[in-house]
Amino acid sequence: MSAAALRRAAKESVSGLPRAFWWLWASTLVNRLGAFVATYTALYLTLERGYSASYAGLVAALHGLGGVVSSLGAGVMADRLGRRPTLLIAQVSTALSVALLGFMEHPAAIAAVACLVGMTSNASRPAVQAMMADIVRPEDRVRAFALNYWAINLGFAISSAAAGLVAEYSYLAGFLGEAALTLLCAVLVFVKLPESRPERDTAARRSDEPETGLGTVLRDGRYMGVVGLSFLISLVFMQGSVGLPVAMGMDGWSPSDYGFVIAVNGVLIVALQIPVTRLIEHRDPQRLLVVSALLAGYGFGLTAFAGSLGVYALTVCVWTLAEIVNSPTQMGLVVRLSPVHGRGRYQGVYTMSWSVAALIAPLMAGYVIDHFGAAWLWGSCAVIGTVAALGYWLLMRALPPTSLASEGPSPDSAVPAAAEPSEKPEKTGA
Repeated sequence: MSAAALRRAAKESVSGLPRAFWWLWASTLVNRLGAFVATYTALYLTLERGYSASYAGLVAALHGLGGVVSSLGAGVMADRLGRRPTLLIAQVSTALSVALLGFMEHPAAIAAVACLVGMTSNASRPAVQAMMADIVRPEDRVRAFALNYWAINLGFAISSAAAGLVAEYSYLAGFLGEAALTLLCAVLVFVKLPESRPERDTAARRSDEPETGLGTVLRDGRYMGVVGLSFLISLVFMQGSVGLPVAMGMDGWSPSDYGFVIAVNGVLIVALQIPVTRLIEHRDPQRLLVVSALLAGYGFGLTAFAGSLGVYALTVCVWTLAEIVNSPTQMGLVVRLSPVHGRGRYQGVYTMSWSVAALIAPLMAGYVIDHFGAAWLWGSCAVIGTVAALGYWLLMRALPPTSLASEGPSPDSAVPAAAEPSEKPEKTGA
């Protein structure tokens, strides 16, 4: 491909998205650039503080538990208070709790604040996802979610390398640095992002139309099916950070060997997320979700046969391709099935599936490896991926075309008052 063709493809990948999206994208990138706690908490607790690996695992589980608790509450806040206030509260609270964690010394205090960090850091996700659905046109949403996921991984790749250097100097500097960057995100949200929550029109307010509550979401069988499948896929993907390092260590590989292998994941996402999304954004989502689930399951399943770093890296390539395809496609499906005035709650329940997986995945990996061996863990991943693929096939087969057509903002959606004319989302009739 010529340089001119590459420039044209890059321009088409980022064109047509509203300015508010790019400020939201920038806040995501800045936030992930400061992801020190997620990367180095285990090393901080075991090397710097001298606590056991079991205690470090407990702290990680409490961090995940905090995310489970906040996902639902943050979704309700995004619908009731608005996306912008929820983001501001979540980001300021995250900055304060992360800074506080750096000064904690007693084991109970560290555990409690780690749970608080998990609550606050996960509270922004439903609001970000709901705001993105509000401001981006339906036909551009898969591309927008892919670009946001690309920013997450680019920021995380840079922060992982930088955090290692910072940790050699001072772990406290890492905590305070993440707090400062999170506060910068809050400033970006406050200064640049208008509220995007759709408002009901006067007729809707006078009607007896029921509000969308958490019970509404939980009774939505088709949507909860998507949440359940997201949980299964999350269990598989998270083995890259919880099961893979343990298994490689038991096989005699060093932490630097694992670092080299897992770096393939970040490099491939940064290099391929945008071009792959250009190829898939208008293709059949059922087929994409089925194929990505199989690639994820069998990509990890192939790890059972890895005997060299090259083979380990090859398996990472397989499940990373699944990740690249699954993430924006599944987010597009979530938005399609979410009512306009309940997006925050629906996104909160969806986010909870990842938080619950973050809580269970380490326990699953440890138990299976300790009692049966790593090969059984990778075989379990293949089985889970197959079950998820079958689930996507059945769920999408039963999804009527009219449901997929009703994904756009409803006619009564309010355009953010601060948006310029060119930034107004197009109103698509259902």
